[in-house]
Amino acid sequence: MLPQNTLSHAHKMKLRWFVTLSSLPLLGVVTAFGIMPQTDVLSRTQQTVIEDISLPVTAAVAGNSTSFWRNERIQRGDTVAELLRRLNVEDQAASDFLRRSKSAEGLRQLAVGKEVQAETDANGALLALRYPGNDGNQVVIEKDGNSFKAGTLPAQTEKRVQIRTGEIRTNLFAATDESGLPDPAANQLADIFGGDIDFHRDLRKGDKFTVIYEMNYVNGEPVRTGRILSAEFVNHGHAFRAAYFQTSEDSGDYYSPEGKSMHKAFLRSPLEFSRISSGFSLSRFHPILNKWRSHKGVDYAAPMGAKVKVTSDGVVAFVGKQGGYGNVVMVDHQGRFSTVYGHLSRFASGLHKGQRVGQGQIIGYVGMTGLATGPHLHYEFKLNGVQRDPLKVALPDGKPISDAQRTAFADATNQLFAQLDTFHNTHIAKLD
Repeated sequence: MLPQNTLSHAHKMKLRWFVTLSSLPLLGVVTAFGIMPQTDVLSRTQQTVIEDISLPVTAAVAGNSTSFWRNERIQRGDTVAELLRRLNVEDQAASDFLRRSKSAEGLRQLAVGKEVQAETDANGALLALRYPGNDGNQVVIEKDGNSFKAGTLPAQTEKRVQIRTGEIRTNLFAATDESGLPDPAANQLADIFGGDIDFHRDLRKGDKFTVIYEMNYVNGEPVRTGRILSAEFVNHGHAFRAAYFQTSEDSGDYYSPEGKSMHKAFLRSPLEFSRISSGFSLSRFHPILNKWRSHKGVDYAAPMGAKVKVTSDGVVAFVGKQGGYGNVVMVDHQGRFSTVYGHLSRFASGLHKGQRVGQGQIIGYVGMTGLATGPHLHYEFKLNGVQRDPLKVALPDGKPISDAQRTAFADATNQLFAQLDTFHNTHIAKLD
């Protein structure tokens, strides 16, 4: 690892290179990638480079010519002896301690993929060993005279801003996987633009997206995907953009550059990712009844047990079995609107009539109860009691930014939208 003082201040302000567990001197092959601090302003001409950096197998730690660090991940079937061999530890006393001592029991129980760092001298004698503990802290085993002692270090937590871009080839989830965007962020992306883009029908090959999001790390390991800060989705050549803005101390939402809320009163779909197996029609041949009849709803083919979300805030009007719907949930919204979710395998725990539900809340799970030939969700959207095609009806918008918050909104989001400009045509490679 390069000494930190070899990086210029200006370079660090524009692009920070992070090497896994950078607080420790690590050796071997590591992966580096560009991290964009949320408070830094990026140059429009700047390019982010991602590559694997192969370091020498052994190298002296700066300032200590007799000390060497190496890191390895736990592999399936690993023994203490095999792990120490890969760490270049040649120390029988250390091996005996780590295999037998109760204070090193956590090392012997580490899950596959967890990282261990070892410091050795030039002869391979173990000086220190670090690995994650069950409580999130780091366990440290250090040489103490002729023996070893165990201690702990506080977990090193940090939040990093990361960027992913991708292009649609088949579907949204395949594209986000290819780009390296974590599933929680992919779901957020679908929710943010779901009111403007029907991800079941509107996607086209060549559509593109850019996502700037937060990732939470503990001891250099990613532990939780945070919030999307800003995103762009280019659909049919039209660019949709959104950035997060904290409207109050405990709430916020996504808005377009003009301050229009991305939050529609209704989601376009009650399922995150599926396909439409039967659309809204006034005349459809029913596969079970064997006769022509209207189909005043949309059927979504999905795996048994897939989560079903309520598409808008409302009050549960009915939960139970009803005719051809099978297990069904009916929800009233804003007086004039109501929605129906049929053929469910089961309901969300504790769901009951009169309960208030919030947009996106899980209310049930896909099934094939009632008149159904296979697992799918039957969804209806009603206006004043009359079924309307949920894929075509104009959905009411959420509240825009208030005039009183216009200046604060511009101050908070101008840089986020500028960063989208910077990466508009940039593709960031997926980490191996």
